[in-house]
Amino acid sequence: MSNRIPVAVLAATGSVGQRFIQLLDCHPYFKVAAITASDRTVGKKYGDACHWILPGDMPDWVRDMEILPTSPDSVSVPLAFSALPADAAVEVEPAFARAGTMVCSNASSYRMEPDVSILFPEVNPDQVNIIPIQRKLRGWSGGIITNSNCTSTGITVALKPLQDAFGLSKVFAVSMQALSGAGYPGIPSIDIIDNVIPLIKGEEEKVESEPRKMLGKIVGESIVPADFIVSAHTNRVAVVDGHMVCLSVELKTPATPEQAIQAFRDYQAPEISRDLPSAPNPVIVVRNEADRPQPRLDRLTGKGMATVVGRVRTDPLFGLKFVVLSHNTIRGAAGGSIYNAELLVKLGYIKK
Repeated sequence: MSNRIPVAVLAATGSVGQRFIQLLDCHPYFKVAAITASDRTVGKKYGDACHWILPGDMPDWVRDMEILPTSPDSVSVPLAFSALPADAAVEVEPAFARAGTMVCSNASSYRMEPDVSILFPEVNPDQVNIIPIQRKLRGWSGGIITNSNCTSTGITVALKPLQDAFGLSKVFAVSMQALSGAGYPGIPSIDIIDNVIPLIKGEEEKVESEPRKMLGKIVGESIVPADFIVSAHTNRVAVVDGHMVCLSVELKTPATPEQAIQAFRDYQAPEISRDLPSAPNPVIVVRNEADRPQPRLDRLTGKGMATVVGRVRTDPLFGLKFVVLSHNTIRGAAGGSIYNAELLVKLGYIKK
């Protein structure tokens, strides 16, 4: 695509902000025109203010870019990618939306608002239809679209083909979440080495609510969650990237492991989102090995955008159980927001 769309990355120096910079390097639709960060870094060059923590080098084009204040008075673009913490996003993101910017957000501040979609192009692209409703209700000329909590990501993608084929009644989830999900510098080493931390504040509530909203429907002027229940335990483990979740699922129509595997393998993204630059193909990769998926071996499947499923077997309590792996800072964060923006461009919600 010629004349790439100018975009901003809000909170560009943090771990998710850096992932945005990395994934937007040479993107066919988007060109980073502005970057923002905390007040103490405003006016500095990105290369001086950012402690780069990702594998590979910082892209040369961003090193000398000046960090701007995180305000629509300083940054005027049709699209902003937000890596802001939730307490900052709650004020900043609506300010950009009022100013006419579409915000593709990684923050949790607006995920559960009834007129804001947690968008997954390979799962619920029809939820973009909430944008005109959101604009009418809030008086915005722009808007806010979110991606999910990084743990809800793989869960939701894996549940979608089961919902379509068999229906969902109950889901029991136990997560093993990577350190990068806590940001940088994250968890002190003395707390996580030789240890598992069985509490991630606020995480279980997100995992119990967000998949239901993503698999729900627009009714009137709200997104109504799907009618199944989720119970979650969330744990931090000593893995750098890649969230693994063990799921037990009660289906409305019972299915054998073989039938579930076939549903996973047959699943395709809705046609509207299949040809986008970030689209995973296939959406779900099923591993046959008895000990897969594993974060170190499988997190970059499909350049980190695919969902990996394995150990599909019968559950004596719920009927079906399996393991899901997804890359938390690619599909579950920056990559997910970029994929959302690609869909918004295709549907005409973001223009040059």
